[in-house]
Amino acid sequence: MWLRNDTSSLEDFVLEGLFDDSLTHLLLFSLTMVVFLIAVSANTLTILLICADTRLHSPMYFLLSQLSLMDLMYVCTTIPKMATNYLSGKKSISFVGCAIQHFIYLSVGGAECLLLALMSYDRYVAICHPLHYTVLMSRRLTLMMAVMSWLGASTNSLIHTVILMHFPFCGPRKISHFYCEFPAVVKLVCEDITVYETTVYISTILILLIPISLVSTSYAFIVHSVIKMRSAGSKRNAFATCSSHLTVVFLWFGACIFSYMRPRALRTPLQDKVGSAFYSIITPTLNPLIYTLRNKDVAKALRKVLGRGSTNH
Repeated sequence: MWLRNDTSSLEDFVLEGLFDDSLTHLLLFSLTMVVFLIAVSANTLTILLICADTRLHSPMYFLLSQLSLMDLMYVCTTIPKMATNYLSGKKSISFVGCAIQHFIYLSVGGAECLLLALMSYDRYVAICHPLHYTVLMSRRLTLMMAVMSWLGASTNSLIHTVILMHFPFCGPRKISHFYCEFPAVVKLVCEDITVYETTVYISTILILLIPISLVSTSYAFIVHSVIKMRSAGSKRNAFATCSSHLTVVFLWFGACIFSYMRPRALRTPLQDKVGSAFYSIITPTLNPLIYTLRNKDVAKALRKVLGRGSTNH
């Protein structure tokens, strides 16, 4: 796909990374690895719990398992390479490796935007049309939601990755980042790509604002329905049902908007790294914890598994 006559186009890139050799950065690196292990463990556990417990075999939890899979893929695409480079003292990443990393992180990030929007529809149906939930949120529709999220985001990512990696890159190919994120890689392109950058900016706005619009619309209907409820207990249950999803939405879209929709004049490499670290490390760690700690069904499934494990001993 990326093979051309100019063999220099396939040279390695240099990832400057997040940390240097100072003691402070060593401690920060250690903390990052602890957070990474929590993210991997929490998301893997969430997926296994949803698969193992039949009470969690519902549309909401199936979509939640997809969210955990996306978060798991996100941290595993970026952090292991950063850690390997830091521990080995090397900073290189191959041309193909950079292209693959760019494609996966963009696919997973886009899929998460779309999935969070579709999950808001699930909450809308559960609260506004509870009696018709099983009909409106059929297994087929739920599966289609997941497929649409993955397929739509992967197609968008493939197009952007192929176009970006076909541009000529200037030496010394130093990427001021800890992974091959689009804003950092595009700075190395030698040609004038103003038109392409404008196109990417527009598509980013669409892939962020359309889901945000769908989430806002769903929650407008939800709030309207909750206001009309007479029972205070029903209102509390409705808000409790939505609070986890809303918290994840604010964390994810807030970080994405900060990273991708700021004008170039306001960007600095440090801000880009901090923003990317937040949604590539912190958010995937918080998502399963938010859903697990605030969700009674998931907590019950976890206690059941832990209880079974203790009785076996």
